[in-house]
Amino acid sequence: MDKLLQFGRSMLQPLLAILVGLAAGAIAIVIVGGSVMDTYAEMWKGAFGSFYFFTNTLSRATPIILIGLGVALAFRAGFFNMGSEGQMVLGALSAALTAIYLPGPGWFKLVAAIMAGIISGGIWSAFAGWLDAKYKMNLLITTLLLNYIATLFAGYIVSYPLKDRSGSAAMAQTVMIDKSVWLPKLFHGMSVHGGFIIAAVSAVLLFFFMKFTVKGYEIRMLGGNPLFASYGGVQRGKMMLLSMFVSGGFAGLAGSVEVLGTQYRYIDSALTSPGYAWSGIMATLLAGSHPLGTAVAAILLAALQTGGMGMERNTDVPLEVSSIIQAVLILFVSAKLSYSFLKRKKARS
Repeated sequence: MDKLLQFGRSMLQPLLAILVGLAAGAIAIVIVGGSVMDTYAEMWKGAFGSFYFFTNTLSRATPIILIGLGVALAFRAGFFNMGSEGQMVLGALSAALTAIYLPGPGWFKLVAAIMAGIISGGIWSAFAGWLDAKYKMNLLITTLLLNYIATLFAGYIVSYPLKDRSGSAAMAQTVMIDKSVWLPKLFHGMSVHGGFIIAAVSAVLLFFFMKFTVKGYEIRMLGGNPLFASYGGVQRGKMMLLSMFVSGGFAGLAGSVEVLGTQYRYIDSALTSPGYAWSGIMATLLAGSHPLGTAVAAILLAALQTGGMGMERNTDVPLEVSSIIQAVLILFVSAKLSYSFLKRKKARS
């Protein structure tokens, strides 16, 4: 009974945040002269109105889920990994180059490309953890700044040395990945691919890992009470490197499945423009770093984005209304975090 009440309280906050966001969106719709009911009906249709739109929502949610899972693990350990964007980009670039240039059969190249993406994202994330452990460099700042290095480096690679020069558009991108290395589509003619299965299974596995394993308990203990964890023998430096590597590995996996399942090449800015990384962080915060809750929140955020596109197509209400709803969600989560921080600070004094 107590667990059910605890679960209900944990679900109440994200639901309240969504309701507040929808209320703010309704005000914006009225201001621009639209009908709230019709607009939200079109938004629903754009996200879930047909099987085609539903699979589009799941496809967009796939990288958000994976990034959110990585951030959730780092947050549970007490580390603020804000570098998911750079880790995702390096993972995507590594996966694309591995799929293009590694010899071998398609299945082997697919597995190797996914592993290359995970390792690249993990190493880039662990590097920020090493800077914190070795030189006391603030993890929040280093992960944010490393985003710029990763995205600019990837942009240079596909703009000059490994640019696809065969097309007339001369876009900053790699050559096309061979079709034998593509992730399979789950349904014929639909956009959702095998990456969604990977994301869903990852959410379940991470939940069981955090809940029922010794290492998962140590991670939760370190994030919840660092002094007690240290007294119990948990080494913060080693745990930081492990947590940051796995966290970045999830982000690298997100970039890998996007390249192998949707874009079929690395395209400069194609992963950063949709804001997958920040949506993943928002999903984690909405769910309180719960792996399964993060997956659900990611699907809801993806639905806001795909539904917003449908809303703009079929009404006079601009796409920015869905951005307003997401912005209010961020404000709600920020207020919640600030309140928790002030409450802890007051309890210590």
